[in-house]
Amino acid sequence: MRKKGIVFLLGVLCLVAASAVEAAAQQTIQGQIVGIGGRRAGLNRPFRLTVNNYSSPDDVQQLNQALSSGGQDELLRVLSRLNAGRVAIGNNVGVRANAIIATPQPDGATKLTLLYVRDVAIFELRYGTRSADYRFGYAEIYLDARGRGEGTMIPSAKVRLEGGNNWVVEDFAEFPARLMGLRATGRVGTAR
Repeated sequence: MRKKGIVFLLGVLCLVAASAVEAAAQQTIQGQIVGIGGRRAGLNRPFRLTVNNYSSPDDVQQLNQALSSGGQDELLRVLSRLNAGRVAIGNNVGVRANAIIATPQPDGATKLTLLYVRDVAIFELRYGTRSADYRFGYAEIYLDARGRGEGTMIPSAKVRLEGGNNWVVEDFAEFPARLMGLRATGRVGTAR
């Protein structure tokens, strides 16, 4: 009986240690998202981005190739295989953040580019609304050396490639939403 208790205790300790290591390898960015135009103008909701890893240069190259060869459908196929973290708007679980690209800026700042496959609502598909063609979510976040910053977010977007490596993002709404009061905690390792 005593041996089973020790084995159980060791198992619990291993699970706790594994979750602590996993939590240490995550970065959480929290703040507020504020709608600027359209029917969500003035709406203020919590924003949370959990970064498990940054997208590698190979991932970015695959995304660029997908955009140049097959457009939105090919981008959707390639993007659905990637997993860099999780993004949540409001108090829900959120969706998978498929690609998070970190670009170092001067003075220790960082620009994060977030691209994810958004959940298309059933009525958008059923009635063939124009918004069903905007399958992606896109955000640009600027964090200073202390991990504080702001950004913009386009919850419904189309992405196309111009000039080889430049992404052009088309917004379904009138104006992108603002990400305000962002604070980052934790660290992320290198790209996988």
